Amino acid sequence: MDSADPIHEASIPLPPSPPPHDEPMPNILSHFATMRDPGNENRARSTEPSTPVERDSEGEFPPQLDATTPTVTQAPTYPPDGPAPSEPSVQTLNAPSQDTYDHVRDSEDSAPPPTPPAKPVPSTPASPAARREPILPSSPRVANGHFRPSVDSRPSTPNGRFPKRTSSDSHKRSLTLSKGNTVSVVLISSALETIASSKEAKRSAPLRESVQHALEMVKSGQGGDRPRDIFEPLRLACETRSEKLMIASLDCISKLISYSFFSEASSTPQAPNSPPPSPGPNSRNSITNGSHASPQPPSLVDLVVHTITSCHNESTPETVSLQIVKALLALVLSPTVLVHQSSLLKAVRTVYNIFLLSIDPVNQTVAQGGLTQMVNHVFARCQLGVSSFQSDSTTTLSVRESDSGRSSKRPSVVLSPRNSIPLPPSPSATNGSEETVPTLVQEPDGTPASAASVVSAEGTSNGDASDGPRSSDMNESRRATREPSEYAASEAVPEDGDPTDAVRHQLTTNDLFIKDAFLVFRALCKLTMKPLNSESERDLKSHAMRSKLLSLHLVLMILNSHMPIFVSPSAIIYSSSSNDATPFIQAANQYLCLALSRNAVSPVPQVFEISVEIFWRVISGLRTKLKKEIEVLLHEIFIPILEMKTSTLKQKAVILSMLQRLCQDPQALVEIYLNYDCDSEAVDNIYEHVMNIISKIGTAPISSVPQKTNDPNSPALQPQTRQHHGSGQVPPSFSTASLSIPGNVDVSTIGNSEAQLRRQGLECLVAVLKSLVAWGTTSSSPPEHASDPMTRSQVEEARRDNLTPDVSTDRLSPGGTDPTRGPTPELADDPTKFESAKQKKTTLLEGIKKFNFKPKRGIDFLIETGFIPSRRPEDIAKFLLETDGLNKSAIGEYLGEGDEENIAIMHYFVDLMDLSNQPFVDALRSFLQAFRLPGEAQKIDRYMLKFAERYIATNANTPFANADTAYVLAYSTIMLNTDQHNPQVKNRMNKQLFVANNRGINDGQDLPEDYLGAIFDEIASNEIRMKDEVEAVSTVVAPTPGIAGVLANVGRDFQKEAYVMQSNNMANKTEALFRTLMRSQRRGTKSSEQFFSASHFVHVRPMFEVAWIPFLAGLSGPLQDTDDLEVVELCLEGFKAAIRIACFFDLELERNAFVSTLGKFTFLNNLGEMKTKNMEAIKALLDVAVTEGNHLKASWREVLTCVSQLEHMQLISSGVDVPDAGRKGRSRKPPTEELANESRSTHITVAADMVFSLSHYLSGTAIVDFVRALCDVSWEEIQSSGLSQHPRLFSLQKLVEISYYNMNRIRLEWSNMWDILGEHFNQVCCHKNPHVGFFALDALRQLAMRFLEKEELAHFKFQKDFLRPFEYTMIHNSNPDIRDMVLQCLQQMIQARVHNLRSGWRTMFAVFSAASKAATERIANSAFEIVTRLNKEHFSAIVRHGSFVDLTVCITDFCKVSKYQKISLLAIAMLRDIIPTMLECPDCGFKETNHSATDDPMIKYWFPVLFGFYDVIMNGEDLEVRRLALDSLFSTLKTYGSTYPVEFWDTVCQELLFPIFAVLKSSQDLSRFSTQEDMSVWLSTTMIQALRNLIDLYTFYFETLERFLDGLLDLLCVCICQENDTLARIGTSCLQQLLESNVKKLSAARWERVATTFVKLFRTTTPHQLFDESLRVEIDSNGVDLQEASDSNDQAMVPAPLSPNSEQPKAGTRISLNERRRIFRQIIVKCVLQLLLIETTNDLLRNDEVYTTIPPEHLLRLMGVLDHSYQFARMFNDDKELRTGLWKVGFMKHLPNLLKQESSSASTLVHVLLRMYYDPRPEHQAARPQVADRLMPLGLGVLQDFNKLRLDTQAKNVAAWTPVVAEILQGFVKFDDKAFTRYLPAVYPLATDLLSREMAPEIREGLREYFMRVGYIQGIVERS
Repeated sequence: MDSADPIHEASIPLPPSPPPHDEPMPNILSHFATMRDPGNENRARSTEPSTPVERDSEGEFPPQLDATTPTVTQAPTYPPDGPAPSEPSVQTLNAPSQDTYDHVRDSEDSAPPPTPPAKPVPSTPASPAARREPILPSSPRVANGHFRPSVDSRPSTPNGRFPKRTSSDSHKRSLTLSKGNTVSVVLISSALETIASSKEAKRSAPLRESVQHALEMVKSGQGGDRPRDIFEPLRLACETRSEKLMIASLDCISKLISYSFFSEASSTPQAPNSPPPSPGPNSRNSITNGSHASPQPPSLVDLVVHTITSCHNESTPETVSLQIVKALLALVLSPTVLVHQSSLLKAVRTVYNIFLLSIDPVNQTVAQGGLTQMVNHVFARCQLGVSSFQSDSTTTLSVRESDSGRSSKRPSVVLSPRNSIPLPPSPSATNGSEETVPTLVQEPDGTPASAASVVSAEGTSNGDASDGPRSSDMNESRRATREPSEYAASEAVPEDGDPTDAVRHQLTTNDLFIKDAFLVFRALCKLTMKPLNSESERDLKSHAMRSKLLSLHLVLMILNSHMPIFVSPSAIIYSSSSNDATPFIQAANQYLCLALSRNAVSPVPQVFEISVEIFWRVISGLRTKLKKEIEVLLHEIFIPILEMKTSTLKQKAVILSMLQRLCQDPQALVEIYLNYDCDSEAVDNIYEHVMNIISKIGTAPISSVPQKTNDPNSPALQPQTRQHHGSGQVPPSFSTASLSIPGNVDVSTIGNSEAQLRRQGLECLVAVLKSLVAWGTTSSSPPEHASDPMTRSQVEEARRDNLTPDVSTDRLSPGGTDPTRGPTPELADDPTKFESAKQKKTTLLEGIKKFNFKPKRGIDFLIETGFIPSRRPEDIAKFLLETDGLNKSAIGEYLGEGDEENIAIMHYFVDLMDLSNQPFVDALRSFLQAFRLPGEAQKIDRYMLKFAERYIATNANTPFANADTAYVLAYSTIMLNTDQHNPQVKNRMNKQLFVANNRGINDGQDLPEDYLGAIFDEIASNEIRMKDEVEAVSTVVAPTPGIAGVLANVGRDFQKEAYVMQSNNMANKTEALFRTLMRSQRRGTKSSEQFFSASHFVHVRPMFEVAWIPFLAGLSGPLQDTDDLEVVELCLEGFKAAIRIACFFDLELERNAFVSTLGKFTFLNNLGEMKTKNMEAIKALLDVAVTEGNHLKASWREVLTCVSQLEHMQLISSGVDVPDAGRKGRSRKPPTEELANESRSTHITVAADMVFSLSHYLSGTAIVDFVRALCDVSWEEIQSSGLSQHPRLFSLQKLVEISYYNMNRIRLEWSNMWDILGEHFNQVCCHKNPHVGFFALDALRQLAMRFLEKEELAHFKFQKDFLRPFEYTMIHNSNPDIRDMVLQCLQQMIQARVHNLRSGWRTMFAVFSAASKAATERIANSAFEIVTRLNKEHFSAIVRHGSFVDLTVCITDFCKVSKYQKISLLAIAMLRDIIPTMLECPDCGFKETNHSATDDPMIKYWFPVLFGFYDVIMNGEDLEVRRLALDSLFSTLKTYGSTYPVEFWDTVCQELLFPIFAVLKSSQDLSRFSTQEDMSVWLSTTMIQALRNLIDLYTFYFETLERFLDGLLDLLCVCICQENDTLARIGTSCLQQLLESNVKKLSAARWERVATTFVKLFRTTTPHQLFDESLRVEIDSNGVDLQEASDSNDQAMVPAPLSPNSEQPKAGTRISLNERRRIFRQIIVKCVLQLLLIETTNDLLRNDEVYTTIPPEHLLRLMGVLDHSYQFARMFNDDKELRTGLWKVGFMKHLPNLLKQESSSASTLVHVLLRMYYDPRPEHQAARPQVADRLMPLGLGVLQDFNKLRLDTQAKNVAAWTPVVAEILQGFVKFDDKAFTRYLPAVYPLATDLLSREMAPEIREGLREYFMRVGYIQGIVERS
């Protein structure tokens, strides 16, 4: 049977008595064993005067009224849109007047309510029958899973009902209802008969008649479809106030309700469009919404409710009260008879009053249980997540969630079956007729349109439940002052909502359900806000207190069990008068927040605790909806209470336990940070602030430390199931004084001592850290959207596990989300955005801080950082006016300054204020709220002037003639304010004086006296003060001294009084903030309301960064102070979590801080002070090392130091004598036996070992940090041991171990590791303690053996790097034993691993090279022996693995050993012998023909050998070895040179041969000589020999080497141009040898190069400085003779290239004596060299072979330089003055001359020119004219000069020139006739002059021949 068929169902007989409800109601039935007899109940009641609780003017139900209130018999006022009742039988009830309400209100505030007696008067037990009677109503069970039809969905027939069923059987046992259900006739008739037989029936005609009529109908079986007729007698019976009749009647009514007897068919099939009205004549007919204009009669349900509730007043017997509760509960819980709005509130209110007024504990319990169930039901029946356009009868009204409503990730809530209400099938399903389905306007995106406007809360709070427009209630004016509806949207909906404005939303049943829920919630919230007087606060049993506690409990229960209705987007309240829709949360939040703000400051512990619990539900479930509200509550109430000195420990503990739960919810915690700390709109950094407070609480000093035993654990961290809040469970009765608070914290155990509070603070901190770990480190994908199940964090798993939680155990496990929390807005979670927002906020706060300290500096900073857009006054003023947090005094001072800029800013500032349409004092007040008026009169004056101007400008209707008046009055008012309220003013001004003072200020006229009087009164009664700086000045008087004071203060709790003062201020400020907030929300400014949901793990990083300091302080404080191991454990857990976060996010500073602090707590450096907790710290540190190793970085140092010290401790405690260089003379106190044993415990030993054994799991970067730290610790250990016999090598040993463990890492990682390890081994192997060195070397050898097992590919150098410490040790450790050990280690490796050696060969040869330099011969010998053996046995392997070069270098190093010539000579021989071996070795590849450029065997093999020889030549210290090397090099080149390719020769010349002579060019090359003597020897032996050998080699391979001739000539040039003439002579002789030996091989081009070389040489050596005048200036000197100085240099041969001639001293600069001597020396050298060159040229050109080979043009170039040299010398010799000057300044001992140069150059010139002139070869003939041009002037000049010479004085000159003259004459003689004749006129006179001189025979001979020739030419003599 899929849909319930009513006709079919009618035939199913129902049982005569109602079946039990689905579930028995817990905690209620158990109380009925003690039910009272109604009669005795009345007697008992007479002892307590009490009154019922009436509705207040807003449809709410206040708590118990004052006893003095007049009894009002009428129950309800009706809603404004209710129709007039149509039943004549309803009695007219009198509505209470407004005065009554006013009185009620006033009395609530003033008189205390009556206190019930402590114990109820005992009464006789109820009879068994009464005891057995079922008290709670039951609704029929759903038959076979079919739903029963509901009120508004039955098929329509013409009269709207089913056809009547007539039956002839008048004795039917059951009645058939209009629904087809049957109900027992006995059930009705027995009650009716009871009524009929009562005496009341006999007295009252209407009652009698209606009973009779009803009985007849029942008996005839006709009453089933006329419920009103049957109900009428029951209603009238209730009105008789007879206890018996009321019980019978109410019992019957409740049973009939169970059978859905009162479910009437509605006149239209649609759902009601408005709430049903209450019955009664006073209902107002104001409903005009177009759909039904005619008034409706009150519905039967409303009548029933009215009847039942009317039964209760202050004198109702307890038994009746019980029946009332039973009937109302049945009615409200009925699935078919639906009670809405006013009737629902009336029902709830009545049960509430029964609870308050009843003195019977059973009744209280039943009423409380009933109330809980009613409220639960009202919320549970609301259907969520279903689009409103679905037919609301097709879905079960359980709390559902559709996929669209909430993220599918969120856990759904499934309530227990009792909360599911069966609904009837939809009308269309029943009869197939088309129905108009109520719909909601669709927005384009398909979501239901929730109207943007806010439903007027007034609309829903006015009257019981009306949504209609407000009627003109008399109490409207009063409402404005008190009730919180003022904060709601007080602008009511327009009177007549025009249906054409928007498509009217037709209200469905579900819409009514949601509205009902809201009305009940609002009513409960208002009840919680009723203030308590001080008496009620003290008495938990007072009505006011019980009312407050019950209402708070119910609000908490609603939030606990029905959170989805608050967060569901489909929970919308529709206004029936206008078409407005308001989300449920928006309507409810104002009441909820105000309820919290009023109760959360309560000094009553129970109220405070429940308020905090409610706030926790708000945070956990509603934070996405109430972002701003939560901020206000935290910032204004909860955080201040934590910080207040006056709040109690208990209060702090309760708030802490709430925060603790927050801290255990990572998502909530992260969202608090994102939405408040990163939001610049938020006043406070809430997360940061809370962390600071918790840290302070956790570390606060305890005044007196209690015994440990009475400090139970704080239970907050242990998850407990909540006791009291299942879906239908009832809080415990309020009749007892001990009210336990619902939730998962047992409040009685917390806050009992300061120590406990500290413990709680600590637990909180640890919880935060654990949450941050859970959120931040367990998953790197955003936690809300993780796709890969394997990578999901624990956080999410906890969430997923919780998908269908049992609502009764509302537990929030850490990491779990609240299943009832609303969907979080899907906004992109971009961490960088939040980071920059946080940065911005931090900067702004810094700017504000700067401003508050120094306004000018602050403004500059804020402009720089862009918070103030520019320096324009308007921008600055806007910022100052609108920014929170600025100090008002600072603003006042800044704006009051007299600078133009400040005044301009102040003017803009005031102009931005809105002072329009305000009375004068109000305007002044709001003006003075913006800043604090400074004290200086001029500043105040400027402010008042501007205020007056602004006030007059914005207010037209003022009594002021002009701004002057306003200015004077403002000033006057300020003075008055000070006068009236400053405590230092003794004689205060009165009103007359004030008026008198202000006479004539209005442009000469007076202001109205009453105007001034009003100002005076207002100021006197209400001081002008800053709103946000109203300090909570505690007016609690300090106890006065003396006996009177003591007596006066007996029993006063000053702390509490101070707290109450402060808390009232807090509550008022909070309410004011909420008021502003509501207003802004109504205006629609919700920009900052956007709530960001956290999904990204990265947020944890900034969260940790802002709070790490309080974390560290909060954890280390307790750890230091306590020895309680539980606390220690907590602290250490916190440390671990903090380190985990710091490591995960790589926060270096934070990580170092936490790890080093934890390291300090190990006390390992102070063993005597060590305690058990320090052992725990050691364990924690080791755990950290094992878990966080990959991220510890530099903090490994702390950990490994700890491990090292731990081993040290174990040694000390086991009695080993441990050396400790650091503590000389101080004996260390050993640890206690117990701790010593603990240090050797398995836990510690294993953990310490794991640090090393697990190192191969560390990442590539982490292992490097680890190794670096371990090396540092190892070095510290070794240093601390000094030179002890048994040094501490623990960490070194561990280094060896981890090297073993990690040797299989990839090579890249291993290399990085070994860079550090190798460096450490270098250090350790060279330690001055040999024990350390031996250990290290041995460890290194073992590691190397292992390492060499691994294969190494070609071209890698891992082995080389690995073995490098051996080389380092050999070089740097001079201990011969250690060096010997190095060689032994290598020898072992060669023996064992020679086949695996690859790049290792290279390091080995480096070690042997280093050994060759050792000071002990045995080391050098052993090394040489090993090398010799390797060369012999493993040559091919060495070559194959690319270490040939290293071998040759190594042998070369042995060659250069000076001390052991024997080894050197053997090594040279070995180097020579390598060559044939190398050429034979197949691995060298000389046999192959094709080689790549990189693999050239010449470079790979030949070059290293040759270079070895070169190296020995250059650096060998032994002359004999050098000679051998030189011979070997050149003989090898001669022997094998023919096989060298030209390119290789190029290399040989450039790299080996020419560099031998580099010493000649640059002085840098001299550094290799230790003494000048060494250098002199090297130059004079090795180098000269090398130069000769080089020329020889060139001659030998000239064809090959010709291309390098230029290089050689350059080299010879350098050699010749030396200051040392020995070198120069060798250079010239070598040049001559080169040219003469190869003269035939030189091409023309080469000759040109040779000629150029000569030109260059002559130029370089010409001493131009002789003509420098500055050299002839007299210098005072003691005149060390230059010659002596220069002679001293001749012993040693030093290469010193000549400075070029361009070095001319600047004109006018004076030269120092030494400088001049240097120049003179250079001049002399140049003169000598010039002569040398002339001789060489002469020798060369007189060599026939050379002369005949050299081309004439190059000969002429040579003649040119010789001619220049001749002319230079001649010029000098002719300048007598110059020579004398030079002689005078000490240039030489005698007059200088260049005679030799002049004569020898002339001689050569003449000889060569003549030879050229007569050379018959054609090219010479062609050059003859040029030759003649040079020859003739030269010859004539020489003859002229010779004629001038005087024999007596110039004999030397004559002797020098004689051969030249002779040659000239002979040359002239040989001219042919033509030429002879041509030159005759010039030569002849000179020849004639010669005759007059005494001359040498050769001249005489020449002259004879000349004159003979003249004779022939002139024809004087005949030719013979």
